[in-house]
Amino acid sequence: MDNRHPRSAGEPMVQIEHVSKYFGQFCALDRVSLTVDAGEVLMIIGPSGSGKSTLLRCINHLETPDSGRIIVDGIPVSSHKEEHINAVRAEVGMVFQRFELFPHLTVLDNICIAQEKVRKRPRRESVAIAQELLVKVGISEQANKYPAQLSGGQQQRVAIARSLAMQPKIMLFDEPTSALDPEMINEVLEVMLTLAREGMTMVVVSHEMGFARNAAHQVVFMDQGRIIEQSSPDELFNNPKSDRTKLFLSRILH
Repeated sequence: MDNRHPRSAGEPMVQIEHVSKYFGQFCALDRVSLTVDAGEVLMIIGPSGSGKSTLLRCINHLETPDSGRIIVDGIPVSSHKEEHINAVRAEVGMVFQRFELFPHLTVLDNICIAQEKVRKRPRRESVAIAQELLVKVGISEQANKYPAQLSGGQQQRVAIARSLAMQPKIMLFDEPTSALDPEMINEVLEVMLTLAREGMTMVVVSHEMGFARNAAHQVVFMDQGRIIEQSSPDELFNNPKSDRTKLFLSRILH
């Protein structure tokens, strides 16, 4: 029996309910519950090892929760059914800290390959989409170069274009600027801001507080696998309730 059902107009795009995840004895996620509405930008902050990246990886089943459930666009990811997992991955784009580009393929071919292999698009269509997205992310002149010929910021923008080429409903960003030199960070954040303004549903793990203030609808602070606090950016940054949140923010806000 297929548990998939169309997401109703009022239903969140992502529902995370009492999700726990262990690595051996280590509790990476401790009964986490969250919802993300369509068009919403949710930012997750917290110290290293707090469960932020694990939570992202559970959304598209790169990690399997030990308990609880996750529903993405009406599809229960945590049902372990392969067709559900593949359906979710088709709708969810993910951008990692490292760019994960194929070094032997040109920028254009990096963006085309999944379109052709997974979406089964003809070459002409996938190239047209790739070229359009390279204009969108501001590096159209780099189409025929190889990843090693690009800066880190350019490579990350290729990675974003590659995810967008699959026309996802949700984009997950796992610390997308943490591996970049400081002068390259803004060029990636500008692309992400554009996506947010266009209404893309986004879950972002990052410490870029300027982006949170400009684009996020909600900010979640995590520590030791738990959600400690969740509110609007203004409320969380200017009037945090938890002492743990206050301590964390005092160390990263200047």
